[in-house]
Amino acid sequence: MNPLQIRFLAFLPRIESHANLNFRYIRCPANRADHIAETVALAWKWFLMLEARGKDATQFVSAIATFAVRAVKGGRRVAGMEKAKDAMNPHCQQRHGFHVGPLPGTSANPLADALSENVATPPPDAAAFRIDFPCWLRSLSDRDRRLAQHLMVGEGTGAMARRFRISPARVSQKRREMRQDWARFHGELQTIA
Repeated sequence: MNPLQIRFLAFLPRIESHANLNFRYIRCPANRADHIAETVALAWKWFLMLEARGKDATQFVSAIATFAVRAVKGGRRVAGMEKAKDAMNPHCQQRHGFHVGPLPGTSANPLADALSENVATPPPDAAAFRIDFPCWLRSLSDRDRRLAQHLMVGEGTGAMARRFRISPARVSQKRREMRQDWARFHGELQTIA
């Protein structure tokens, strides 16, 4: 490691703590980490520029950290700036008063996704499902309905056993019973094993 890196590493914790404090409002841990990393990268770049000019950058640690945070908040990056007219740029969204989000009908809820329109399911089947499935869910007890909803999102047997305070074997039995009950509800004559 060269002496410049060693000198920079000596005051790196101060820069990181300054960035942590200023970006604490960012809820997404990945975005917050990106902002902190950009702050550190800008501080390193400016540290090198000051050293190249013959100045002792360790005398300006607070100023470097403050200006690096301001630059990142303003959209500045080590490799240039974010495009001012890019719809995905949060600064552009804030400046022009709009928000980019998921398309209507797409969600993290598989039931909502299953009930939304798609091109894979034939229209009569999709219509029948939209009507039958919520009715079938209402026919279940409150506990079984909650269990079914958790199982629909892909939670495992062990997690459901702990959440509902039943054995993993009972969760598997309930899953099989619900599958058979659904088959009876919408008219499948065959028994599902």
